[in-house]
Amino acid sequence: MIKAIIFDLNGLFIQSPKLSDRFSEEFKVPTEDFLSALKEIMDKVRMPSAGGAFDYWKPYLDKWQVKISEEEFFDFWFGAEKEFHEAVELAKRVKERGMKLFILSNNFSERANYYKKNFLFLDIFDKIYYSWQTGFVKPNPEAFNNLLNENNLKSEECIYFDDSKVNVETAKNLGIKAFLFEDIEKFKNTLTALVII
Repeated sequence: MIKAIIFDLNGLFIQSPKLSDRFSEEFKVPTEDFLSALKEIMDKVRMPSAGGAFDYWKPYLDKWQVKISEEEFFDFWFGAEKEFHEAVELAKRVKERGMKLFILSNNFSERANYYKKNFLFLDIFDKIYYSWQTGFVKPNPEAFNNLLNENNLKSEECIYFDDSKVNVETAKNLGIKAFLFEDIEKFKNTLTALVII
């Protein structure tokens, strides 16, 4: 019996244009340079001991001659992120059926704090597991095991949705019914088939 649904956050309930494309357009930073910096920085700031994320960005911004304050930088980044209303409404309907809902997200503190203030729909989830708090970054299986153990759940009692193939495969390998989030219709059809909504 399915008792819980675990969701990724970004790319599913919160969507936005690619930050690398926006930075290229606004500040003329080459996409490949930005993506290289983004990967290096995100690998660090998603962990509990990281400290302030802007401190990691500042040397790159200086190198690219991008004159922007910390507040302006995060406003530029997070301001383009929008709630995907249709996905949220489906999650609410599942919640009304008595299903437990969780978020499992690789994220850093500044972004999570912005989400808490600006995306009130996050209140529908029983708990949000951010990597910067847990220390477990997907696709590390321990990110999933930590959530399962803390909530006395077995893998076969859970469904998982993510827009990352590697994260979906990790969940499947643990025995979780996992699905790639591609579009809202497939998402709705899968939820309908597995959990009556």
